[in-house]
This record gives sequence, C-alpha cells and structure tokens, in this order.
Amino acid sequence: MKPMSTSSLTTSANNSRDARMLSSAALSAAVPAIAFIAACATLPAAHAQAPGAYPQKPIRMIVPVSPGGNSDVLLRIVMPKMHESLGQQLVLDFRGGAGGTIGGDIAARSAPDGYTLLFTAASHVINPALIKKLPYDPLKDFTAISLVADIPTALVVHPSLPVKSVKDLIALAKKRPGELNYSTSGRGTVGHLAAELLASSAGLKLEHIPYKGAGPAIVGLVGGQVEMQFASIPAIIEHVRARRLRMLAQTGDKRSSAAAEVPTMRESGLDTFVVSSGFGILGPAALPRPIVDRVFRAVRFSLDDPPTRKLLIEQGADPVGLGPDEYEAYNRTEIARWQRVAREANLQPD
Repeated sequence: MKPMSTSSLTTSANNSRDARMLSSAALSAAVPAIAFIAACATLPAAHAQAPGAYPQKPIRMIVPVSPGGNSDVLLRIVMPKMHESLGQQLVLDFRGGAGGTIGGDIAARSAPDGYTLLFTAASHVINPALIKKLPYDPLKDFTAISLVADIPTALVVHPSLPVKSVKDLIALAKKRPGELNYSTSGRGTVGHLAAELLASSAGLKLEHIPYKGAGPAIVGLVGGQVEMQFASIPAIIEHVRARRLRMLAQTGDKRSSAAAEVPTMRESGLDTFVVSSGFGILGPAALPRPIVDRVFRAVRFSLDDPPTRKLLIEQGADPVGLGPDEYEAYNRTEIARWQRVAREANLQPD
C-alpha cells in the first residue's frame, strides 16, 4: 500500500488505541504471547549475525499504551519475522499513560545504541496540538525508522438513525443542529478529531460524548446511547457484519479490503477527508544510521512475508513500510496538520 497522504490522521492524546483488532483466541492462534518474552530463540542460519554486528542482545520495544490494544496486536503479528531477520528478540515493555507521553519520554531519554526503541501510534503526531508542555520534542528527540502499518477509521452510526450515506447524515445534522451526538474514547483521540474535522468540513454542530476507552465508547454506540462514532475498522467490523452498526464510509485514502463495498469519505463528497492511524517505530535522537537501516530491513522482511501481510490485511490493517526519511517527513507533515485542525476546531491545548 502507498503511504497515507499528508491529510491522513495518525491517534490520541489520551488513549485511542484500546480497541482490540483480534479476539484473544485469534491472537493466541496467530502468535503465542510467550514468544515475545522468551530469551533468544534459535534462528535460521541465513539470518545469523556476524561477530560484533548489531544487534548482539534482545531489543527493548517500549509500547506507550496498555496491553491488548492495536499497538500490541500489530506488534505480535509483525514481530516473528522481525526476530528472524534480526537474530534477536524484541521484548515488549508497556508504559501506558498520559496519552503515550510516559513511554515516549523513556524512549527519548534512552541511549542511542539501538537497544531501546519506541512503537508509537497517532498520538505521537496529535499530542503536540493538544498538550502544552510535552516532556520531549516529537521530532528533534527521536530518530524515525519506519511507518509499519496504517489502520483506517470508519464512520458508523446506530441502525436507528435514519441515514444510509454520509450525504444523508450531513442533511440530518443540519436539520437538527446540536442534537446528534458521537462517542469517542476521550478528548484528543482519533475519533474526536475526525468528528471535529467532519463538523468543520460540512458546517455541522455535533455533540461530543467522551468515554473512558474505545471499548466503552463502542458499547455506548451499539446500545443506542449515542448515535455515531469514528472508530478503527478492526474494532467495529464484526458489529457492522452483524448489523448492530451501519458503516456509512471509511476514512482512508482508499477503500480497505476489510470493507471493500463501503465508500471512502472522499467518494462520499468530502474530497480532502482522510483519517487513519499510523503505527511506526522510532529510536532516540542520534541513533546511528546503520542501526536505523538494520531495524528498517527487519520491518520490510516482516511486511514482505505473505502470511504476515495476509493477517494484517484480514484484520483491517494496511501494511506500509515507509523508510526512515519518508517517515520523518510524514511525522513533520502530520504534526503541522493536526495543529491546524485543532486550531480550526477551537480545541485548546491542556
């Protein structure tokens, strides 16, 4: 897949990655969890490391959210082949809290030796727009390695809402200004900013109902307590298939194979509306380029593996694999973009 355009949304100052992409059973079948905390495994000789070559010991991967969310699941899909390529284990270190800034700060302060990396999501590019004093500079204090995958977002409504398209929804919202409400997993999340982008793009007044997590937000929508939501496709696709929710549009640059019959927001008349969540790997500032390139090669080795790609795509995630320089440019563009969106939506930094 081509990387997201500069208008792609990438997730959350406060929490947005709590939604599960796989059931526990599917996750266990795909990748046994014990593989990620075990000591170095025996790897094929083709990927053995030369004496003195990086890496010589397991690599700590900081995940700045709680276990079980999108970041966790994505890593458990791509890590086996990364292990094989690197010849060492990646050990997950979950450091959730403060919209991802706790884990980000630990990574930014770590030694630039390649043995502490950060797996980050859209919060990394959204936080600068919504947090006054970040403990780090999101660009200067990190080295971009690769944008691994993208998760498109979908606009879904409760079936009781009398709309079948984005056009219908906009017309209804204009007739009932301030009456339609939407759920999110909190202020500053992908869902929140996506709804604000819709409101500003179409001239709507919508009511924000924040929940404490993506799971409760979806439960509120399925139960009819709220009427609409922007949610990651993997989190709601089964509800859509069971007709508990109606998907009006998906917000990626192009249609996701997980819902190929559903139009994009662009196809629905909002030409510049692209919202999704990018998940990538960063290192601390001044990480030597040979180490950067070595980790990037491991990412590409994983994403080029047909079973790995198939599993990602089946769950609604699009493999990307941007290189270091492209990922750096992507982060710069997205940070500027979401600062602009926040200003236009009158969202003041806390």
